[in-house]
Amino acid sequence: MSACTPTRHDRASRGTPRPSLRRPSRLRPRIPAADVSASITVFLIAVPMALGLSLAVGAPLEAGLVAAAVGGIVAGLFGGAPLQVSGPSAGLTVVTAELIQIYGWRTTCAITIGAGLLQILLGTLRVARNALAVSPAIVHGTLAGIGVAIALAQLHIMLGGSPQSSVVANALALPGQLAVVGGSAPLIGALTIAVVLLWPRLPGRVGRTARRIPAALASVVIATAVAAVAAPGLARVDLPSWRSHAFPELPHGPVLALATAVFTVMLVAGLESLLAAAAVDRLAADRAGEPVKPPSPASGSAAAVPPQRSDLERELRGQGVANTLSGLLGGLPVAVGVVRGAANVRAGATGRASSVLHGIWVLLAAALLVTAFEWIPLAALAALVMVVGVQMVSFAHIRNVHRHREFPVYAATVAGVIGFGALAGVALGVAVAVVVSLRRLGRTKITVRQQDGRHVVTVHGQLTFLSVPRLTRALGRLPPGADATVELDGSFMDHAAYEAIQAWCGAQIAQGGSVAFTGRSGGSIALAGRSNGGALTGRSGGVAAPTVAATHSCCRPWTPWRNHHCHDRPTRPTHTTSTTSAISTTSLTETVTFTPGSAPDSARPESAHRLRSGLTSFQRNTAPLVRDELARLASEGQSPSQLFITCADSRLVTSMITASGPGDLFTVRNVGNLVPPPHALPTDSPPTGTPPTDAPATPTAPATGDDSVAAAIEYAVEVLRVESITVCGHSGCGAMQALLRGEPEAGPDRPRTPLWRWLRHGLPSLERMASRRHSWARISGRLPADEVEQLCLTNVVQQLEHLRAHEAVARRLAEGTLQLHGMYFHVGEAQAYLLTEGADSGAGHDEVFDRVGTEGPEPAAARPTTCSTAHPTTCTTG
Repeated sequence: MSACTPTRHDRASRGTPRPSLRRPSRLRPRIPAADVSASITVFLIAVPMALGLSLAVGAPLEAGLVAAAVGGIVAGLFGGAPLQVSGPSAGLTVVTAELIQIYGWRTTCAITIGAGLLQILLGTLRVARNALAVSPAIVHGTLAGIGVAIALAQLHIMLGGSPQSSVVANALALPGQLAVVGGSAPLIGALTIAVVLLWPRLPGRVGRTARRIPAALASVVIATAVAAVAAPGLARVDLPSWRSHAFPELPHGPVLALATAVFTVMLVAGLESLLAAAAVDRLAADRAGEPVKPPSPASGSAAAVPPQRSDLERELRGQGVANTLSGLLGGLPVAVGVVRGAANVRAGATGRASSVLHGIWVLLAAALLVTAFEWIPLAALAALVMVVGVQMVSFAHIRNVHRHREFPVYAATVAGVIGFGALAGVALGVAVAVVVSLRRLGRTKITVRQQDGRHVVTVHGQLTFLSVPRLTRALGRLPPGADATVELDGSFMDHAAYEAIQAWCGAQIAQGGSVAFTGRSGGSIALAGRSNGGALTGRSGGVAAPTVAATHSCCRPWTPWRNHHCHDRPTRPTHTTSTTSAISTTSLTETVTFTPGSAPDSARPESAHRLRSGLTSFQRNTAPLVRDELARLASEGQSPSQLFITCADSRLVTSMITASGPGDLFTVRNVGNLVPPPHALPTDSPPTGTPPTDAPATPTAPATGDDSVAAAIEYAVEVLRVESITVCGHSGCGAMQALLRGEPEAGPDRPRTPLWRWLRHGLPSLERMASRRHSWARISGRLPADEVEQLCLTNVVQQLEHLRAHEAVARRLAEGTLQLHGMYFHVGEAQAYLLTEGADSGAGHDEVFDRVGTEGPEPAAARPTTCSTAHPTTCTTG
């Protein structure tokens, strides 16, 4: 939560002016200094990489610079990932090199244009999200195979030779190349590799200063300087005049082959870009989550940049525009590079300005630094690209793929890319992934055991036609007419498995046996008939009437708590002696029902049954998952970061709406989320301005405020040292409705109830709403629905004032080590709202609850809303 409510004297003491409502001039855009510095860092990485990749594919060297400039500027402006940096990609090296060998450079530019147009079309059709359905093992395997191909080809150049036409040929020719190694090219290449690997590990203060220079740039500069002195005759970069720059031509060749080439470039570039978008998003989220020192009020800089989620559809369209323009200008295909994006994030970039500026710097360098580029040895660029290729084979990815049991898919993809090319490798990886998925779908574990005189058949996994032979063999081992229990621990049953179980069940019952079906949590279920919704259960072999559980097939849970009550609902007794519930052929749904004739279950109170069923479900399903975490918390003790004060309403699940877990929240729940101020009036005393009654006072409450809430506040603030306190109200609060209705008259015969002695702490909220000195709290973007919602909002603001009156809270606020938050949760809409900063400063327009969207709280409306205190539902805007 980011919104806090500082005290009035804090705001006055700081003297911080209110933010100006004047819109900034569009003619003078402000570029953050962090983006400028980050763009320079990325530029220093991008230039040697662009030249090296051009050399690797056999394209004109200036083509890499064109792609870097277009990728940075165009994709930076039109893409959907603000922190990504586009340019020539190592993942496209093998594909582009093969296209140049087959069709020539100018036709390759035309293919790049076609791939860009196809990306624009697919982005418009909104299919980018579907690309994420491709297994990460296939994507990482494709990049690893391309990395191997790059490394082998560049190794030949670094050794002073020339690469062969394929990866296999490069591998076979490598021993002969090593036998004739000579000259200074291998030494310059080795020096470049050593600098790239050792530069990030330089120790000491000098090392920290030197590491600000990118390793790629440092290696090329050092290798160029050494080559200029020790090997002046070494082959160097030769940038031709821009006047002779080659532009695309109409493609010549078989239409099917050209279409395949366009599709291959689009596929590899698109997958790499979307994968990089997800990786850069994770890096940005990790950076935003790091603890940082708060900025000074005068600095005006953000302490941490909030993570920005990529718009994949827009990103694909932006990449398409960049590829189209790069091909038109004679540049390499464009894609997002994880190396450039990661460097951009780590350098502190805050938005797309960094990528655009990096493209501008590349454009200026291409025009003004041609002479400097021509000093770079080709061996240094080859060594740099070779390191990049080796790094594309990530051992972290291999471990991750192995942990998810997808290494066969990864290995098949790598082998396919190396042996047959990128597109064939992807196709082979997809085929292996399908085979692995089918094998997993058919790997159903079936065990048979005896327990308490019954035969128990346990089925772990999905029941499909692939598992029917083993299922029928296991069921056939049971004696005819024996009592049996079938535990179905899965979420899917196809028609073949359904028919097999139904046939066995009917035969078993016909021979005098009984069959019971249970689910994962132990709840009893029955096998439903397909035609009439009945069930084959019991000893009579009859078909039960349509069951109540069949109407609750929606109870299939998608969280541990959704529709958890479905297995607790009793059904009406039927004329059969069977368990009346159902399984569809597509899901296994659990229900617990009352069986007529079983006195212990039918006599058991429903509340006790629900408690025991819930505890059993927890011990079976949840406890094994959280046992280690709870054991750690038990040994280390609690250290929550927040005190959460909210209503006792059963519809408020605090851990759900705050996405928190055990040990995160120190929660205080009471009727009305009230915070009695310290040294409050006796809870039995009349409110201010109310004459005392003649009836004797009822001795029920002490003369101070409620000590239980105060004790929790003191413990959380002083002992647990929480960092924030949240007061959370909610819609439809019964306590606020009771306050609006008013307190029933008390007297000798009708003493004040405990509920009303407690609710008197909410009277200041009612008075605040009726007061003309306070503007009403309200929701940004819409008006409060009625008086109850208005009072719920006002009550949160008022309880924050009570909270600040506590000594421990006031002291921590003065130290700047504690924050207060106001929150409102609309139950029916499942929507949270946060109180904006300055809600209690005395200015009515600050008492606004902003809607929290998927990217954070939305800004408050520009025009304030004023409400009439005389008519709660009358509000105006403007």
